[in-house]
Amino acid sequence: MLRWALGFFIVAIIAAIFGFGGIAAGAASIAKVLFFLFIVLFLLTLIFGARVFK
Repeated sequence: MLRWALGFFIVAIIAAIFGFGGIAAGAASIAKVLFFLFIVLFLLTLIFGARVFK
Protein backbone atom coordinates (compact mmCIF):
# COMPACT_ATOMS: atom_id res chain seq x y z
CA MET A 1 0.00 0.00 0.00
CA LEU A 2 2.90 2.32 0.69
CA ARG A 3 4.13 1.58 -2.83
CA TRP A 4 0.77 2.77 -4.25
CA ALA A 5 0.94 5.96 -2.19
CA LEU A 6 4.45 6.63 -3.46
CA GLY A 7 3.32 5.98 -7.03
CA PHE A 8 0.44 8.44 -6.79
CA PHE A 9 2.77 10.98 -5.19
CA ILE A 10 5.19 10.70 -8.11
CA VAL A 11 2.30 11.05 -10.58
CA ALA A 12 1.17 14.17 -8.70
CA ILE A 13 4.64 15.71 -8.88
CA ILE A 14 5.01 14.99 -12.60
CA ALA A 15 1.52 16.33 -13.33
CA ALA A 16 2.27 19.48 -11.34
CA ILE A 17 5.50 20.05 -13.25
CA PHE A 18 3.68 19.83 -16.58
CA GLY A 19 0.86 22.09 -15.41
CA PHE A 20 -1.99 19.61 -14.99
CA GLY A 21 -3.34 21.08 -11.75
CA GLY A 22 -6.49 18.99 -11.48
CA ILE A 23 -4.71 15.71 -12.06
CA ALA A 24 -1.95 16.69 -9.64
CA ALA A 25 -4.45 17.57 -6.91
CA GLY A 26 -6.37 14.33 -7.41
CA ALA A 27 -3.26 12.17 -7.37
CA ALA A 28 -1.92 13.97 -4.30
CA SER A 29 -5.17 13.47 -2.39
CA ILE A 30 -5.23 9.77 -3.27
CA ALA A 31 -1.60 9.45 -2.15
CA LYS A 32 -2.42 11.18 1.13
CA VAL A 33 -5.38 8.88 1.84
CA LEU A 34 -3.36 5.76 1.02
CA PHE A 35 -0.47 6.93 3.19
CA PHE A 36 -2.67 7.54 6.23
CA LEU A 37 -4.44 4.22 5.65
CA PHE A 38 -1.03 2.54 5.59
CA ILE A 39 -0.07 4.23 8.87
CA VAL A 40 -3.31 3.12 10.57
CA LEU A 41 -2.94 -0.47 9.37
CA PHE A 42 0.70 -0.50 10.42
CA LEU A 43 -0.15 0.70 13.94
CA LEU A 44 -2.98 -1.83 14.24
CA THR A 45 -0.63 -4.59 13.19
CA LEU A 46 1.89 -3.51 15.81
CA ILE A 47 -0.76 -3.38 18.55
CA PHE A 48 -2.50 -6.65 17.77
CA GLY A 49 0.73 -8.42 16.85
CA ALA A 50 2.14 -7.59 20.26
CA ARG A 51 -0.94 -9.04 21.95
CA VAL A 52 -0.64 -12.37 20.12
CA PHE A 53 2.93 -12.97 21.30
CA LYS A 54 2.25 -12.20 24.98
